[in-house]
Amino acid sequence: MSAPIIEARQVGKIFELNHSGAVGLKRQFVGLLHSRWRPRVERFQALQDVSFTLGRGEALALLGHNGSGKSTLLQILAGVLKPSSGTVVTSGRVAPIIELGVGFHPDLTGEENIYLNGSLYGLSNAEIRARFADIVEFSGLGSFIDVPVRNYSSGMYLRLGFSVAVHVEPDIILADEFLTVGDEDFVAKCSERIKQMQRGGTTLILVTHALEQARHFCQGFLRLDHGAVIERGVFAA
Repeated sequence: MSAPIIEARQVGKIFELNHSGAVGLKRQFVGLLHSRWRPRVERFQALQDVSFTLGRGEALALLGHNGSGKSTLLQILAGVLKPSSGTVVTSGRVAPIIELGVGFHPDLTGEENIYLNGSLYGLSNAEIRARFADIVEFSGLGSFIDVPVRNYSSGMYLRLGFSVAVHVEPDIILADEFLTVGDEDFVAKCSERIKQMQRGGTTLILVTHALEQARHFCQGFLRLDHGAVIERGVFAA
Protein backbone atom coordinates (compact mmCIF):
# COMPACT_ATOMS: atom_id res chain seq x y z
CA MET A 1 0.00 0.00 0.00
CA SER A 2 1.35 3.43 -0.95
CA ALA A 3 2.20 6.02 1.70
CA PRO A 4 -0.67 8.44 2.38
CA ILE A 5 -0.65 11.63 0.32
CA ILE A 6 -3.54 13.01 2.42
CA GLU A 7 -4.03 12.19 6.08
CA ALA A 8 -6.78 13.73 8.19
CA ARG A 9 -6.94 12.86 11.87
CA GLN A 10 -9.94 13.75 14.05
CA VAL A 11 -10.48 17.04 12.23
CA GLY A 12 -12.93 19.41 13.87
CA LYS A 13 -14.00 22.96 13.07
CA ILE A 14 -15.91 25.39 15.27
CA PHE A 15 -17.10 28.75 14.00
CA GLU A 16 -17.93 31.56 16.38
CA LEU A 17 -21.00 33.46 15.21
CA ASN A 18 -21.30 36.95 16.68
CA HIS A 19 -24.85 38.15 17.24
CA SER A 20 -24.75 41.91 17.63
CA GLY A 21 -27.84 42.13 19.82
CA ALA A 22 -29.14 45.64 20.43
CA VAL A 23 -28.69 48.36 17.82
CA GLY A 24 -29.27 51.94 18.88
CA LEU A 25 -29.18 53.64 22.27
CA LYS A 26 -32.75 52.73 23.21
CA ARG A 27 -32.29 49.02 22.49
CA GLN A 28 -28.95 48.99 24.28
CA PHE A 29 -30.68 50.35 27.36
CA VAL A 30 -33.42 47.72 27.04
CA GLY A 31 -30.65 45.12 26.71
CA LEU A 32 -29.61 45.87 30.28
CA LEU A 33 -32.91 44.34 31.36
CA HIS A 34 -33.59 41.76 28.64
CA SER A 35 -30.90 39.22 27.58
CA ARG A 36 -32.31 38.79 24.05
CA TRP A 37 -31.03 42.28 23.17
CA ARG A 38 -27.50 41.69 24.48
CA PRO A 39 -24.53 40.81 22.24
CA ARG A 40 -23.69 37.11 22.34
CA VAL A 41 -21.40 34.59 20.67
CA GLU A 42 -22.74 31.30 19.35
CA ARG A 43 -20.37 28.37 18.78
CA PHE A 44 -21.25 26.32 15.70
CA GLN A 45 -19.67 22.87 15.28
CA ALA A 46 -19.18 22.58 11.51
CA LEU A 47 -16.98 19.45 11.65
CA GLN A 48 -16.27 16.88 14.33
CA ASP A 49 -13.73 14.03 14.44
CA VAL A 50 -13.35 13.48 10.68
CA SER A 51 -10.55 11.03 9.87
CA PHE A 52 -9.39 9.40 6.62
CA THR A 53 -6.27 8.69 4.54
CA LEU A 54 -5.75 8.66 0.79
CA GLY A 55 -2.86 7.31 -1.24
CA ARG A 56 -1.49 8.49 -4.57
CA GLY A 57 -4.01 8.11 -7.37
CA GLU A 58 -6.94 7.39 -5.05
CA ALA A 59 -10.21 9.32 -5.15
CA LEU A 60 -12.73 10.10 -2.44
CA ALA A 61 -16.22 11.59 -2.79
CA LEU A 62 -17.66 13.76 -0.01
CA LEU A 63 -21.43 13.35 0.08
CA GLY A 64 -24.18 14.90 2.18
CA HIS A 65 -26.84 17.58 2.22
CA ASN A 66 -26.12 21.31 2.10
CA GLY A 67 -24.58 22.42 5.38
CA SER A 68 -23.26 18.96 6.27
CA GLY A 69 -19.63 20.15 6.36
CA LYS A 70 -18.34 18.97 2.98
CA SER A 71 -17.10 22.33 1.70
CA THR A 72 -15.67 23.25 5.12
CA LEU A 73 -13.61 20.06 5.10
CA LEU A 74 -12.42 20.78 1.56
CA GLN A 75 -11.34 24.29 2.55
CA ILE A 76 -9.38 22.90 5.50
CA LEU A 77 -7.63 20.42 3.20
CA ALA A 78 -6.83 23.31 0.84
CA GLY A 79 -5.36 25.38 3.68
CA VAL A 80 -8.00 28.09 3.32
CA LEU A 81 -9.29 27.35 6.82
CA LYS A 82 -7.47 26.05 9.88
CA PRO A 83 -9.01 23.19 11.86
CA SER A 84 -10.09 23.91 15.42
CA SER A 85 -8.91 20.43 16.40
CA GLY A 86 -7.12 17.52 14.79
CA THR A 87 -4.51 17.57 12.04
CA VAL A 88 -4.31 17.51 8.24
CA VAL A 89 -1.16 16.51 6.36
CA THR A 90 -0.86 16.69 2.57
CA SER A 91 2.10 15.88 0.33
CA GLY A 92 2.88 17.60 -2.94
CA ARG A 93 1.17 20.38 -4.87
CA VAL A 94 -2.50 20.93 -4.10
CA ALA A 95 -4.85 22.44 -6.69
CA PRO A 96 -8.18 23.54 -5.19
CA ILE A 97 -11.10 24.03 -7.58
CA ILE A 98 -13.39 25.30 -4.85
CA GLU A 99 -15.04 28.58 -5.80
CA LEU A 100 -15.29 30.42 -9.09
CA GLY A 101 -12.92 33.37 -9.31
CA VAL A 102 -10.89 32.61 -6.17
CA GLY A 103 -7.36 33.89 -6.74
CA PHE A 104 -8.41 36.04 -9.70
CA HIS A 105 -8.00 39.81 -9.69
CA PRO A 106 -11.03 41.31 -11.46
CA ASP A 107 -9.10 44.21 -13.00
CA LEU A 108 -6.45 41.95 -14.56
CA THR A 109 -6.89 40.20 -17.89
CA GLY A 110 -7.19 36.46 -18.25
CA GLU A 111 -3.55 36.28 -19.32
CA GLU A 112 -2.39 38.30 -16.32
CA ASN A 113 -4.46 36.14 -14.02
CA ILE A 114 -2.86 33.01 -15.44
CA TYR A 115 0.52 34.33 -14.31
CA LEU A 116 -0.94 35.41 -10.95
CA ASN A 117 -2.55 32.02 -10.32
CA GLY A 118 0.49 30.14 -11.51
CA SER A 119 2.67 32.01 -9.04
CA LEU A 120 0.24 31.12 -6.24
CA TYR A 121 0.79 27.47 -7.13
CA GLY A 122 4.54 28.02 -6.81
CA LEU A 123 5.45 28.15 -10.51
CA SER A 124 8.10 30.48 -11.86
CA ASN A 125 7.34 32.86 -14.76
CA ALA A 126 9.35 30.59 -17.05
CA GLU A 127 7.28 27.56 -16.03
CA ILE A 128 4.05 29.49 -16.59
CA ARG A 129 5.23 30.67 -20.03
CA ALA A 130 5.95 27.05 -20.98
CA ARG A 131 2.36 26.09 -20.10
CA PHE A 132 0.61 29.28 -21.23
CA ALA A 133 -0.40 28.22 -24.76
CA ASP A 134 -1.81 24.90 -23.49
CA ILE A 135 -3.78 26.67 -20.74
CA VAL A 136 -5.35 29.10 -23.20
CA GLU A 137 -6.11 26.37 -25.75
CA PHE A 138 -7.73 24.13 -23.13
CA SER A 139 -9.84 27.00 -21.77
CA GLY A 140 -11.23 27.85 -25.20
CA LEU A 141 -11.38 31.53 -24.23
CA GLY A 142 -9.67 32.70 -27.41
CA SER A 143 -9.40 36.50 -27.65
CA PHE A 144 -11.19 36.85 -24.29
CA ILE A 145 -7.89 35.96 -22.66
CA ASP A 146 -6.98 39.66 -23.14
CA VAL A 147 -10.19 40.90 -21.43
CA PRO A 148 -10.35 41.82 -17.70
CA VAL A 149 -11.96 38.90 -15.87
CA ARG A 150 -14.57 41.15 -14.25
CA ASN A 151 -16.30 40.89 -17.64
CA TYR A 152 -16.29 37.07 -17.60
CA SER A 153 -19.39 34.95 -17.16
CA SER A 154 -19.44 32.20 -14.52
CA GLY A 155 -18.71 29.67 -17.26
CA MET A 156 -15.65 31.63 -18.39
CA TYR A 157 -14.40 31.82 -14.80
CA LEU A 158 -14.68 28.04 -14.60
CA ARG A 159 -12.84 27.58 -17.87
CA LEU A 160 -9.91 29.74 -16.78
CA GLY A 161 -9.70 28.44 -13.21
CA PHE A 162 -9.94 24.80 -14.22
CA SER A 163 -7.46 25.20 -17.06
CA VAL A 164 -4.83 26.72 -14.80
CA ALA A 165 -5.40 24.13 -12.07
CA VAL A 166 -4.93 21.09 -14.30
CA HIS A 167 -1.82 22.48 -16.02
CA VAL A 168 0.23 23.10 -12.87
CA GLU A 169 0.79 19.34 -12.56
CA PRO A 170 -0.90 18.96 -9.15
CA ASP A 171 -0.46 15.93 -6.94
CA ILE A 172 -3.87 16.56 -5.36
CA ILE A 173 -7.05 18.07 -6.81
CA LEU A 174 -9.74 19.32 -4.43
CA ALA A 175 -12.94 19.93 -6.39
CA ASP A 176 -16.23 21.38 -5.14
CA GLU A 177 -19.07 20.79 -7.63
CA PHE A 178 -16.68 21.69 -10.43
CA LEU A 179 -18.87 20.29 -13.21
CA THR A 180 -22.03 22.22 -12.39
CA VAL A 181 -21.14 25.26 -14.52
CA GLY A 182 -20.15 25.30 -18.17
CA ASP A 183 -21.34 23.99 -21.50
CA GLU A 184 -21.64 20.29 -22.24
CA ASP A 185 -18.53 20.06 -24.42
CA PHE A 186 -16.29 21.73 -21.83
CA VAL A 187 -17.72 19.56 -19.03
CA ALA A 188 -16.89 16.46 -21.09
CA LYS A 189 -13.37 17.75 -21.71
CA CYS A 190 -12.90 18.44 -17.99
CA SER A 191 -14.10 14.96 -17.11
CA GLU A 192 -11.68 13.32 -19.50
CA ARG A 193 -8.79 15.46 -18.26
CA ILE A 194 -9.51 14.52 -14.64
CA LYS A 195 -9.62 10.81 -15.53
CA GLN A 196 -6.34 11.17 -17.45
CA MET A 197 -4.69 12.82 -14.43
CA GLN A 198 -6.02 10.10 -12.14
CA ARG A 199 -4.44 7.45 -14.36
CA GLY A 200 -1.19 9.40 -13.98
CA GLY A 201 -1.38 9.23 -10.19
CA THR A 202 -3.21 12.43 -9.21
CA THR A 203 -5.28 12.12 -6.04
CA LEU A 204 -8.82 13.54 -6.08
CA ILE A 205 -11.30 14.63 -3.43
CA LEU A 206 -14.66 15.55 -4.93
CA VAL A 207 -17.59 17.30 -3.26
CA THR A 208 -20.75 16.50 -5.17
CA HIS A 209 -24.49 15.96 -4.81
CA ALA A 210 -24.51 13.76 -7.92
CA LEU A 211 -24.06 10.11 -6.98
CA GLU A 212 -23.34 9.05 -10.56
CA GLN A 213 -20.57 11.65 -10.80
CA ALA A 214 -19.12 10.37 -7.53
CA ARG A 215 -19.16 6.79 -8.84
CA HIS A 216 -17.55 7.88 -12.11
CA PHE A 217 -14.52 9.52 -10.49
CA CYS A 218 -14.14 7.94 -7.05
CA GLN A 219 -13.50 4.55 -5.51
CA GLY A 220 -14.73 5.49 -2.04
CA PHE A 221 -16.94 7.97 -0.23
CA LEU A 222 -17.62 9.67 3.09
CA ARG A 223 -21.15 10.78 3.86
CA LEU A 224 -21.38 13.72 6.27
CA ASP A 225 -24.28 14.93 8.35
CA HIS A 226 -24.06 17.93 10.69
CA GLY A 227 -20.27 17.80 10.46
CA ALA A 228 -19.85 14.13 11.39
CA VAL A 229 -19.11 11.10 9.23
CA ILE A 230 -22.23 8.93 9.31
CA GLU A 231 -21.22 6.50 6.55
CA ARG A 232 -18.06 5.49 4.73
CA GLY A 233 -17.66 2.93 2.02
CA VAL A 234 -16.54 1.98 -1.48
CA PHE A 235 -18.41 2.02 -4.77
CA ALA A 236 -18.94 -1.30 -6.50
CA ALA A 237 -16.69 -1.76 -9.52
